[in-house]
Amino acid sequence: MPQVIDITDDDIRYAEKILLPSGKEFDDERIAFIRDFRAIDLQAVPGSGKTTALLAKLIILERKLPFADGTGILVLSHTNAAIDEIKEKIQKHCPKLFSYPNFIGTIQSFVDQFLAIPMYIQWKRKKPVRIDSEIFWESLQNKLPYGTRLALEKRLGNKFKNFIEELTIAQNNELVHFDTFSVITIPKIGKHTDTHKNLYSAKKDLLDRGILNYNDAYTFANSYLKKYPNIKTLLQKRFSFIFVDEMQDMDTHQYNLLENIFYDNGNSISKIQRIGDKNQAIYNSVKAIDIWQDRAVVLRLNGSQRLSKPIANVVKKFALYSDANFDIVGRNECTIKPHILVFENSNIENIIPCFAQIVRENNLGNSEKPIKVVCWNTEWKEDEKSRNDVTKHRLEDYHRTFKKDKGKPKLDYDNLKSYLLYFEKKQTLEPIRKNILNAFLKILRLENVNTKDDRPFTKKKMIDFIKEKDVKKYDELNLNLYNWSIGIIQEKTSEVWDEIKAYVPSFLSMFDKVISLSSDFINADNTEIRSENIEILTPTNHYKENGLEIEITSVHAVKGQTHCATLYLESCYKRGYGKYESERLRNQFMGKQTISETIASVSNSYDLIKQSAKMAYVGFSRPTDLLCIAIHKDRFNSFLNEIDKDVWKIIELTNNRE
Repeated sequence: MPQVIDITDDDIRYAEKILLPSGKEFDDERIAFIRDFRAIDLQAVPGSGKTTALLAKLIILERKLPFADGTGILVLSHTNAAIDEIKEKIQKHCPKLFSYPNFIGTIQSFVDQFLAIPMYIQWKRKKPVRIDSEIFWESLQNKLPYGTRLALEKRLGNKFKNFIEELTIAQNNELVHFDTFSVITIPKIGKHTDTHKNLYSAKKDLLDRGILNYNDAYTFANSYLKKYPNIKTLLQKRFSFIFVDEMQDMDTHQYNLLENIFYDNGNSISKIQRIGDKNQAIYNSVKAIDIWQDRAVVLRLNGSQRLSKPIANVVKKFALYSDANFDIVGRNECTIKPHILVFENSNIENIIPCFAQIVRENNLGNSEKPIKVVCWNTEWKEDEKSRNDVTKHRLEDYHRTFKKDKGKPKLDYDNLKSYLLYFEKKQTLEPIRKNILNAFLKILRLENVNTKDDRPFTKKKMIDFIKEKDVKKYDELNLNLYNWSIGIIQEKTSEVWDEIKAYVPSFLSMFDKVISLSSDFINADNTEIRSENIEILTPTNHYKENGLEIEITSVHAVKGQTHCATLYLESCYKRGYGKYESERLRNQFMGKQTISETIASVSNSYDLIKQSAKMAYVGFSRPTDLLCIAIHKDRFNSFLNEIDKDVWKIIELTNNRE
């Protein structure tokens, strides 16, 4: 018998006091969702406060815990950032929710903990060392012979990395796709060639050693469910209610896994609620294919606290999924029209300064909310032909010092100095210390230094090894880590880098090693700027002028964010029904017809139009007050010349920045 939950008016008021500003209340749309515990979908427009509504439901559930039947609550999202937001906002109010038998985490952490790791232990009688795609990729590159890597790169080009990450090993000693288990064929490389054999051998060795990528985890998870069917029943009995936030970002294999376990063709004893916005599905790799199929009951949040009426009326024209119940009601009281900035190649560098001027003219420069410039496609990689084609624009053409990975924290970098530059900004030294230790781990991996059982070191095992071998060296390392962290905070990165380079020989000597294969990693400096034109070439992803600072980034990077003002730069993406958003979505700019009608009229560009619509929908729906879109004059004159001036304000750029 499923757990019965009764939500009282007192429960609603309690959640409002915690989550909402004084005097504010949840409207009928949100209360309907908070009270509903069936297997439903919640489709929520941008800025509708869907996460707040979910948090209200969780806060109220905390008051009902523990459940009489001993079951728990499962809360999943796609990213660590989303989970961190949940923890930050309600953990102090919900101590029971954040303890057994409940689980709050990413879909990846759930799969790892409950399915992949148990299956790996069944297979190898030990835990995997690491489930991480970056570490897996690094390890595989070190394992593959140079000739094999060269052959694969030649055959697969820029698809090489994705191809490798989607491989797994089947029981019949074949390389197969992790999701479909169909046999993988490598173009122009036969199964009996050395290249194929070396790839198989390297992949198998990493699996044996316990170095898995994220896709491997799903392979093990599905194998576990197949081998032990009762696991699905046990998970349903463990979790009465499952809430999946940002459902639209799930990939096919993630979607199918959750449906298999917790919906079970409608037979599950659990109740799974999927929360998100299908129109914002820009993160899953399928991109244009409709993964998320609606439940019988779909609740909606159509009111947007973020968007003004002028912006909401534009954004809803770009919605890919807009049935009779769909609407976006802008509730932010602002009357600024969306702007179109019409530019030519000769004045492309004036777009961002013009946007900054519009921001100041509307007295938005002092807003607490950020002001950003966004673009779908950012860099041209090494494609000089495309980069020099004046008919093609990406973000680096609008702001030529843009660097995609500048300042972005990652787990793994190609050189030591990057570990010192890119770390999570917090009020403690821990993120810097963690990065430095990760750099030492990479040095050990590059030098092929493993534990006694031939597994890569973890931070804990590395520190324990040093402490056991020489306690004085252990104390020295800890002191160094503290001083280096302080040095980086004091912006003495170059000095710290030199000190760590000087320390590495002593560090490696504890493992009976000297610097060899890690030399390039330790000494490389890909952040170094050429001396000529240094002011112009210094990488920066910000535009600063007269005290106004504007971040320049990708659409993917701002999904879920709220801005005061947003400039959307259209960009070149493939060829079909046009190459730019203003071409593919010309009808939506004109407000004449829906996306489905556009797709029906040009079925040969089906995927491109859908992808463009999703990207525009996400990018256009970030700002509260000002939306600007930059469109080339040739495309504007060809497709948008008769656009409704009551809806849009049109500004033609000149070659003069004043």
